[in-house]
Amino acid sequence: MKLVIYPAVDPERLGKIQAVARDVTLANVASPEEAVAEIATADAFFGKLTPEMLAAAGQLRWVQSPTASLEHYVFPELVAHSCVLTNMRGLYYDVIADHVFGYILCFARNLHLYIRQQMRTHWEPIGGEGERATFAAGPGVISGIDRSHLHLSDCTLGVVGLGSIGAEIASRGHAFGMRVLAVDPVRTERPPEVESLASLDQLDDLLAQSDFVAIAAPHTPQTIKMFSRPQLRAMKSTAYLINIGRGVIVDLNDLVDGLLAGDLAGAALDVFEEEPLPQAHPLWAMENVLMTPHVAAASVHIAPRHLEVFLENLARFVSGRDLINVADKRNWF
Repeated sequence: MKLVIYPAVDPERLGKIQAVARDVTLANVASPEEAVAEIATADAFFGKLTPEMLAAAGQLRWVQSPTASLEHYVFPELVAHSCVLTNMRGLYYDVIADHVFGYILCFARNLHLYIRQQMRTHWEPIGGEGERATFAAGPGVISGIDRSHLHLSDCTLGVVGLGSIGAEIASRGHAFGMRVLAVDPVRTERPPEVESLASLDQLDDLLAQSDFVAIAAPHTPQTIKMFSRPQLRAMKSTAYLINIGRGVIVDLNDLVDGLLAGDLAGAALDVFEEEPLPQAHPLWAMENVLMTPHVAAASVHIAPRHLEVFLENLARFVSGRDLINVADKRNWF
């Protein structure tokens, strides 16, 4: 049995791979030309596969992608090939859920606005005179309804895509006392923290009920511009849209129009149609928008988890067991 690795991994990682696959011939190659030469007799491949490499493969049975997302990995010949493709999904579930709830708490407590006030040395509670009167009335006295600071247990969280990341977002929403709704194209088993799980054709129902909508879907042929103006209009005018999935899912021109028109209250984005976002883009200047530069998955835990997934699959492949994270090549996830 033979495994080709390209690009070559460092000696420490290679040693851990060798420990799992003692009887496997390893070709840890540094150039695409070497990979093309070595893959002719390979049973497995780990790394960045190209059409030229696949064309040279004579007996390839398994390809492990180094990425969770596959929109830039798959190509027609790979889709048609008989090899099994596995990916790295499941690495980021808790890290990205942390990021999502950073956004949610900012919006719920107006932290995004208070930070801007701080930069101007401006002291004023958000909510105007009525809210200040409430604060001045003293403990135990309620002089009005404060709608400017949200209580999360009064809110509904809608999760679009209930994979490992979406499920963790849902779990954390439930822990905050939120009502949680979800839609997913393939999952039908509803986890206990989710009140309702529906197919994607029920998306508008989810949008109409949610105070926060978190997109945790991958880039697939079906999700490109999944959120355009009609979906934004279906949202509550007081709701917030959060995208930590893929940039192509949200049409940014439509999002700008929707924010200006009041279709929704605000948006938080870690991914964009174009990265980096051009400096002249209107989203930069909008106070009701939070933006981070594609860092929701940043964590010291990702590299060890990445290697762990590959080693688990390698051990399974060597012993003839079912692989984990088998991907649907035609649908890129």
